[in-house]
Amino acid sequence: MLKLEARPEPSSVWTYASPLLALLITVVIGTLMFTALGKDPVRGLEMFFWLPIKNGYAWGELLVKATPLLIIALGLAVCFRSNVWNIGAEGQYIIGAIFASGVAMMADGNSSRWIVLPVILAGILGGMVWASLTAVLRDRFNANEILVSLMLVYVAVQVLSYLVGGPWKDPMGFNFPQSKNFEAVTRIPRLFDGSRVSIGVVMALVGVLGLWVFLFRTRAGFALQVGGLAPAAARYAGFSSRGALWTALLISGGAAGLAGALEVAGPIGQLTLYVPAGYGFAAIIVAYVGRLHPVGMVFSALLMSMFYIGGEMAQSRLGLTKSLTGVFQGLLLFSLLACDTLVNYRLTWRRS
Repeated sequence: MLKLEARPEPSSVWTYASPLLALLITVVIGTLMFTALGKDPVRGLEMFFWLPIKNGYAWGELLVKATPLLIIALGLAVCFRSNVWNIGAEGQYIIGAIFASGVAMMADGNSSRWIVLPVILAGILGGMVWASLTAVLRDRFNANEILVSLMLVYVAVQVLSYLVGGPWKDPMGFNFPQSKNFEAVTRIPRLFDGSRVSIGVVMALVGVLGLWVFLFRTRAGFALQVGGLAPAAARYAGFSSRGALWTALLISGGAAGLAGALEVAGPIGQLTLYVPAGYGFAAIIVAYVGRLHPVGMVFSALLMSMFYIGGEMAQSRLGLTKSLTGVFQGLLLFSLLACDTLVNYRLTWRRS
């Protein structure tokens, strides 16, 4: 019978090449999928891998979607490296958007342009508050953070639905569940005229550098990673597992909240039911495809945003469902898991 046997020393080359192989497998399966659906596979793959990078405007839209994915993934990488499984970044993203919207709606025509800073800080605070609920339940009652953080996503969705359908509903919005449009002074500054790319891209790149320094050049980052890899060794060295839990979740929640603030005060410009775009869940794939490394996650965030744009184009131009985005994301994740398994294990044939 076939059995999996651990390799004595996994290949370092294949360890880093695994994401590229997973992408190739995703392309092959995607080609077969388009053929089975009766669509031209070349045109279908063009929607996902060429049109999103065709020209300068396309690159701008790519960066708009890659920014929240990268910011959330950076926070999740801190959690995953410290063995804290925050699966609820989507909820923290939503609450961050709500907090930021609350500040933005207090602005009027006389407000200073500096109100953008409180809007951003409110988003970060909102994400940290929501993540702290998971931290409290894990710390005080040893609750499973996977279940707690995931269930809090649905609570966040209900809070959003209540606000945009109730007290924050725009009276001039033709009964649509949405807030009023934010004042221009609250909008996140854009980098270029004629493009939707905002300073959020700069924040994301600063976050990449900051996370690299934190993880690989500071004692606190080292303590987090040791606690994730070897909890007993961390305790022996005097590192606080409780401190690591709170640090990881607050950083992750703050990053997700920042992404939510940049989204509602940036491209969207108001709070709506469509704020939950699945970025919090897609960022998990971004983090792992990027090998939980800040630089690797830059490329995986761009790839994942290509899937988002490709799904939208396939819906409008090929008549396919928008859920094709999720299909490609899932294909990439499971291909990566399969490749990683074969990197660390080998199939052997043994007689029963």
